Amino acid sequence: MTTTTIRPPAATASAESAHTVDLAITGMTCASCAARIERKLNKLPGVRASVNFATAGARVDYPDGTTPQDLIAAVKATGYGAALPTPPGSADAQHPSGDGDTAANGPAGEEERHVRALRDRLLICTALTVPVVLLSMVPATQFRFWQWLVFALATPVALWGAWPFHRAAALNLRHRAATMDTLVSVGVLAAWAWSVYALFFAGAGEPGMRMTFSLLPRSGEHAGQAEIYLEVAAALTAFILAGRYFEARARRRAGEAIRALMDLGAKDVAVLREGREVRVPIEQLAVGDEFVVRPGEKIASDGIVVEGTSAVDESLLTGESLPVEIGPDDAVTGATVNAGGRLVVRATRVGTDTKLAQIARLVEQAQTGKAQVQRLADAISALFVPIVILLAVETMLAWLLLGYPAALALTAAVAVLIIACPCALGLATPTALMVGTGRGAQLGLLIRGPEVLESTRRIDTIVLDKTGTVTEGRMRLAEVVAAEEENRARILRLAGAVEHASEHPIAKAIADAAREETGDLPPVTGFANHAGRGVTGTVDGHAVLAGRAGWLADDHGIAIPAALLRAKDDAERSGRTVVFAAWDGQARAALVVADTVKATSAEAVARFKALGLTPVLLTGDNTAAAHHVAAQVGIDTVIAEVHPEDKVAEVRRLQERGNVVAMVGDGVNDAAALAQADLGLAMGTGTDAAIAAADLTLVKGDLRGAADAILLARKTLSTIKGNLFWAFFYNVAALPLAALGLLNPLIAGAAMATSSVFVVTNSLRLRRFQPGHRN
Repeated sequence: MTTTTIRPPAATASAESAHTVDLAITGMTCASCAARIERKLNKLPGVRASVNFATAGARVDYPDGTTPQDLIAAVKATGYGAALPTPPGSADAQHPSGDGDTAANGPAGEEERHVRALRDRLLICTALTVPVVLLSMVPATQFRFWQWLVFALATPVALWGAWPFHRAAALNLRHRAATMDTLVSVGVLAAWAWSVYALFFAGAGEPGMRMTFSLLPRSGEHAGQAEIYLEVAAALTAFILAGRYFEARARRRAGEAIRALMDLGAKDVAVLREGREVRVPIEQLAVGDEFVVRPGEKIASDGIVVEGTSAVDESLLTGESLPVEIGPDDAVTGATVNAGGRLVVRATRVGTDTKLAQIARLVEQAQTGKAQVQRLADAISALFVPIVILLAVETMLAWLLLGYPAALALTAAVAVLIIACPCALGLATPTALMVGTGRGAQLGLLIRGPEVLESTRRIDTIVLDKTGTVTEGRMRLAEVVAAEEENRARILRLAGAVEHASEHPIAKAIADAAREETGDLPPVTGFANHAGRGVTGTVDGHAVLAGRAGWLADDHGIAIPAALLRAKDDAERSGRTVVFAAWDGQARAALVVADTVKATSAEAVARFKALGLTPVLLTGDNTAAAHHVAAQVGIDTVIAEVHPEDKVAEVRRLQERGNVVAMVGDGVNDAAALAQADLGLAMGTGTDAAIAAADLTLVKGDLRGAADAILLARKTLSTIKGNLFWAFFYNVAALPLAALGLLNPLIAGAAMATSSVFVVTNSLRLRRFQPGHRN
């Protein structure tokens, strides 16, 4: 017997905020914008906010006395827009990615309009920029007064094409702040203004003026005041617009998983009203209503089957391709597909209480939150912009003080402004998090929050609850040991019939197995239940008894054959339960009943070991049963005979030994241990209490999903680190080159746009993640 001392967990440092709201934020263009809004909100008394640039959303905890309108006003005072989420039950909420007017008015429609507007602006600017760049770079194309045509083409690009950057920069200036848009706007306007000065006042507009192109800034005889930089202003605008456009498209793809989840649900339902089917919108379905699901239709809501049998395709929610056979009294989940016969289902959860809505809510929470690495990147981005502006000014002054022409000094300063834009830095974490959590949701692996990613990296021990996690969690008939000259079919027919009248789980296991093998069971007369000992009844004219050996021998004088007693001893050494069947005064068979191991548990344990984890079996069951199950699945460490309230202490004991512990469980008695563990994983087939306490939820009750979830979380964290390395390396390596005049602003603009697209594209690789057991 394992004994432990329970120590209460430390008290929470601060009370939870009274309310939480998600806000849709508009007007953000980079991570610095998100950091500014977050700082502004967090200055409000009692408010804790997390603003995510990639999802264009904010999650805000706020106290009594503060209203969502106060939060929206604070965001608007910072120079951005904010709106409350669409109310549940509205058309936009129910169909966030649908067609027509609904989509046009919803969040997805707004995002689609933004992408289209970027595309149109980019196409026009590209058409104007291509001749500007050709004329400026290829001397053979330069005819008399070519520079004035370039001026006419480049000016709309520098002023109208870059207008979003100029507008955002002016708005930020009004609030005494600087963001990436400030860098872009200053760079474009500086190049354009210098060119205007050169054309009108410095002789660059004279006939016969020629220019050449170099990867380095122009110097020597071409660095005089007669040089113009209209191709820099135009191409820089086009490059950055292209980066924004592809970034926006990629971010939309990254968010497709959550939109697809929300669009899985049925739009209407055939409700039974006074015996007639009435088709109504899904919003009108209430708990307790019975509704009809025909073959091929989606099940409208979570419920219990009242009538009919069928096969249900749950792949949309669990990732499992094989359909599940269901019948009366079986639970079904909304958004799954009825692949077989007609069903009548009684709704048990509707609207925001359904499993689909809960899954979507978990994914949204994970995507809105921030990992520790992202908070570091946001802090750097917020400081980066003013530092870069100062560095650009110092670069220009240094070149001028060293006696170089003003044009060359301006070129170096513009290159510093452009190459330093922290776009890639701001996108490194949230895009990977969006794609990783979205892909997990598609596979039935729900990551509760970004902090979970860091936890999975350090895990070295995984504690597994036995019943319902490693095993099926319900009793099954494992073996029938027959006395001499007895027939298995007859034993099951008679013993199964008398056990069928009992409600005990062991009796149910025997009856279910008998029905599967022999078909319909005969009726029982004179049935009696002897609590804790056995049952009796008359079946086909035989007085049948089923129960414990001592009860048969002591109360009924029935001797148990030695072979059956040996079978009993062998079974009980393995932690199994034995029921003896007797009729007509003789013991006929020993029925061995056990909680069977899930078919996938051994594979899951092997995968845990491959991930570098040490599996531990934790159970309240007896030591023999626990070791028998552990041996079947390959677990070496067993902690058995633990009371439910002591499970949390066992997890704490492992942690005190220096282990970083993950816990997998499914019951109410596992909730505290799941919360205590460094990483809690709940089986989605388990209780709501366990799921609420866990960091990761496995929608399907397959233990292999725990290995998949840990692997996906690690891959997501690895992608984030790769993105951050690229973003930091890019800025650190390129800034000195730009300041030393070794980087043409045109190349700087292209490189900056490319870095952002690279980071988002690298994150999108997570969409191809496949569970290990299907590779």
